[in-house]
Amino acid sequence: MFREGHDAVSASAVLIAPDGSVHSTVTMVDVAPGLDRFRALVSPDAPGDWTFRVEGWSDPYATWAHDATIKVNAGVDVGLMLDEGALVLGRALDQPTERTDADTRTIQDALASLGDDSTTALERLGAATSPQVRAALARGPLRDLVSPSATYPLRVDRELALAGAWYEIFPRSEGAEQDADGTWRSGTFATAARRLPAIAGMGFDVVYLTPVHPIGTTYRKGRNNSLTALEGDPGSPYAIGSAHGGHDAIHPDLGTVDDFRQFVGSAREHGLEVAIDLALQCSPDHPWVAEHPEWFTTRADGTIAYAENPRRSTRTSTP
Repeated sequence: MFREGHDAVSASAVLIAPDGSVHSTVTMVDVAPGLDRFRALVSPDAPGDWTFRVEGWSDPYATWAHDATIKVNAGVDVGLMLDEGALVLGRALDQPTERTDADTRTIQDALASLGDDSTTALERLGAATSPQVRAALARGPLRDLVSPSATYPLRVDRELALAGAWYEIFPRSEGAEQDADGTWRSGTFATAARRLPAIAGMGFDVVYLTPVHPIGTTYRKGRNNSLTALEGDPGSPYAIGSAHGGHDAIHPDLGTVDDFRQFVGSAREHGLEVAIDLALQCSPDHPWVAEHPEWFTTRADGTIAYAENPRRSTRTSTP
């Protein structure tokens, strides 16, 4: 922070909530006297897209306190300096700002002391420059020539976005049962939910699911990653897409969207979050392949991948 002339400068850090309202304004502290480097701590208290800016300003009170301390102690322009202090404190009281009643009374008492002819000039100066007055004006300062910086983005996420213990499960395997004829019935979201208390009991924070979308049949792989799928083999969950839908659908063996929501609700009841593998792979059976051929390319082995630059398409629809 800097300005022309010899007047004191200061700055405020302004934190703006996702709804555009000013969440907090904190007076910054000069951490390198002589270099005009300022620092402050602001604390967002909810996830979302926040912003912040820095406002530099001229500090009339700090300017007066500095000059008055020198002159009054030297016996120079004593009356003038005390009168100027009264004007500054009066302006501070008149300037609209969020200030506590206690801070307001502190400034009012300092203003009264400056006009108390029954005390010495040094006593009047001391009352107006006390640590209590300086602290009150730091919390609700008098600001001139306020100059804001650009506004900067600040993404605030929940704590688990930084670190957490994840437990991966394959929902089809949780609760799967073998019939008398040897065929297997897939587990569901309902049967997988039975595992949640044990996962929470081990101290995990997140339940991580492999893809839960419909699985294609074209080029379906069999057991143990074999290239031949037998009847009843479910295929790889990463070969996403069939007549039942694509990335926006739930495999019918696992349940419905409502069943998935109930699974998420059960996880939250046990203090767990749910994460889904965001797999970009897709089967040739994926409905988007037929709807948007410009987005995909077929490899030599028959598998489907996204085109190198699908955004070159002139179509306006998106997956």
